[in-house]
Amino acid sequence: MTAVPLSETSPPVRLQAAGLADVPVLAVLQQGCFPEDPWGGESIAGLIGQPGFFSVLALRDGGKEDGGAGDPVGFLLARVAAEDGEIIAVGVRPDARGQGTGRRLVAAALDGARALGATALFLEVAEDNGMAQSLYKSCGFCPVGRRPGYYRRGDGRVAAVVMRYLYTDE
Repeated sequence: MTAVPLSETSPPVRLQAAGLADVPVLAVLQQGCFPEDPWGGESIAGLIGQPGFFSVLALRDGGKEDGGAGDPVGFLLARVAAEDGEIIAVGVRPDARGQGTGRRLVAAALDGARALGATALFLEVAEDNGMAQSLYKSCGFCPVGRRPGYYRRGDGRVAAVVMRYLYTDE
């Protein structure tokens, strides 16, 4: 797995590949994480099964009360085309943030994209989302561009910062 530092206090979270059966959960997570730009399940289902696409669910380990299924707390949607990978969306439920789950999902994106032949991984992050930008920088991403008016906000639009991770021979 990619060497992305994890918090010593991270709660037990398990990552698992997500597929068509998980679309309703992915849609609820996406809408909860990004209420100003919610996606329907149809949008997510349209991505699943495309060449180079992969998705991951983060589940907080449950106990006997949920049959060990786990509580969905985060998700990742990503793809690789040719040598470029892209994190389409990564999110962690607001009540589960700051516990290392986002970092684990980014590491899963880095590993998944590399396994599919990517030499670089790109993402867009809202210019006003300093917490996410800090996370990505700490994982090795660097800003390489800006897209004005990319994200919708209740009071207008905000630019996206384009960030890139370059794989090196480790």
